[in-house]
Amino acid sequence: MQNLMINGQEREVDVPDDMPLLWVLRDVLGLTGTKYGCGIAQCGVCTVHLDGQAVRSCVLPVSAVASRKVTTIEAISEQPVGQAIQKAWLEHEVAQCGYCQSGQIMSAVALLQAHPHADDEQIVSAMSGNLCRCATYTRIRAAIKSVSQA
Repeated sequence: MQNLMINGQEREVDVPDDMPLLWVLRDVLGLTGTKYGCGIAQCGVCTVHLDGQAVRSCVLPVSAVASRKVTTIEAISEQPVGQAIQKAWLEHEVAQCGYCQSGQIMSAVALLQAHPHADDEQIVSAMSGNLCRCATYTRIRAAIKSVSQA
């Protein structure tokens, strides 16, 4: 039995200790905004926040998150930076297919929470682990930069 703090709510799940957090979120708790991409923490699609830090949920065992705060894309708009990033995403028409976008947004929000006025180098570095098959990287960077300059 695992006690988790997901999006500000305490949740109890009966899952194996080594089950990846991604599958707990999607299959057990029904929070399907976090996507499965590669399964080896290389694409960033499964990114969530763990105590405010961007982490890959596909390889993170649920036992590693007990008593820590997990935030998913479903709750990101409850944070001012999350709202600003989502608005910038729309203004810059970032999404094409949209599959990677929850992970991209989660990484962008974590960056701007740590570095509210992130420069180009910080943006590129923070987003380098998030892959976009549609190649909207220029729009992603422009959206993040617009929030960092606001």
